[in-house]
Amino acid sequence: MSTNSELMARREAAVPRGVSNTHPIFTQRAENAELWDVEGKRYIDFAGGIAVLNTGHRHPKVMAAVAEQLSRFSHTCFQVSPYESYIALAERLNALAPIEGPAKTIFFTTGAEALENAVKIARAATGRSGVITFAGGYHGRTMLTMAMTGKVLPYKKKFAPLPAEIYHVPFPHAPFGVTVQDSLRAIDMLFRADIEPERTAAIVLEPVQGEGGFIQAPTELMEALRALCDKHGILLIVDEVQTGFARTGKMFGVEHSAVKPDIITVAKSLAGGFPLSGVIGRAAIMDAAEPGGLGGTYSGSPIACAAALAVLDVIEEEKLIERANNIGAKMKSRLEAISRRNNTVPIAEIRGPGAMIAFDVVATRGTNEPDADMTKKVIAKARDNGLILLSCGVYGNAIRLLVPLTASDTLLDEGLDVLEQALTV
Repeated sequence: MSTNSELMARREAAVPRGVSNTHPIFTQRAENAELWDVEGKRYIDFAGGIAVLNTGHRHPKVMAAVAEQLSRFSHTCFQVSPYESYIALAERLNALAPIEGPAKTIFFTTGAEALENAVKIARAATGRSGVITFAGGYHGRTMLTMAMTGKVLPYKKKFAPLPAEIYHVPFPHAPFGVTVQDSLRAIDMLFRADIEPERTAAIVLEPVQGEGGFIQAPTELMEALRALCDKHGILLIVDEVQTGFARTGKMFGVEHSAVKPDIITVAKSLAGGFPLSGVIGRAAIMDAAEPGGLGGTYSGSPIACAAALAVLDVIEEEKLIERANNIGAKMKSRLEAISRRNNTVPIAEIRGPGAMIAFDVVATRGTNEPDADMTKKVIAKARDNGLILLSCGVYGNAIRLLVPLTASDTLLDEGLDVLEQALTV
């Protein structure tokens, strides 16, 4: 059997460095919220494949649905010969999504594909071209979504020129000194200096920024954007790729406000580890593109659709929305206690709705000065002791916790013990 170091040497020889690895361990198998590497070492998974595994690794109900689908067929291409699971999943999401009036859904494969197609649909529906997004937001690595992403390193370096008609404004966050009014004034200035409202197709944002540091959009901002979009005929697109499907203690993150967007993009935990994304929107908007203008060879894979239908069943049957809130409360309580100790790495800004929790590693207790180097050390120490963590944030000093919502309290406590040990100096 190969070792982690042997496989890493092969990886470095065969795979470009542009796709990086947070942890130099190679997974051999995984169950629920645990995984084992090729050397047999066990890890508690607080990363969840970057929020893909809200229902855990290999949930039995998801595996059974996939096996049943595989016994019938693996692929036809929906545009060639459609299948019922695609329709059934669209119907479920149309009913669940906080969209005003009748909704329709189309499926793709990745989150970036969903965002690309959401913009295509918005442009077709409005006849406009401009797109406004937010600093710190992450929307993908394709050329358009890379332009939409509000973070240069590592996503944009060396890849210019980027597509035009994409504009960024600051995202409100008190430690950065940005208020909701600052964000709204920046949009107003865009309308005065760069693009008129009548040429703006959409405003796009995450209800909780993922890569940006798990920063939640204030309700005041969401309400102001809805009013602004209504005033000028602009579409409001909410990127739920990371926040969707019970992670935030709601089915969709935008439900923490009463705002109803025009379009929602989904992916990640939709299909329990199988590649699937989607765009849900108001029916009249979704029908704006001409037949054949949307789609893809693997878009809406029958295997992934079967998995997604099972995921929605699991969320309902196992009450994972309630579970997310319980997990988040436990995590925040434990982190607050750690933050008050004098023999731990200084941490600040414990935050996030539901079980989408993050905190900042700072240089000095009581400040917001980021310490990205210490963040890396904490993550490495946790890994050495059997816990998988991820960082995020525009300064690289936030640690995010994305444990599967199906994790037991015993496993959650064990993981938090390891995290506390990694933060102890």
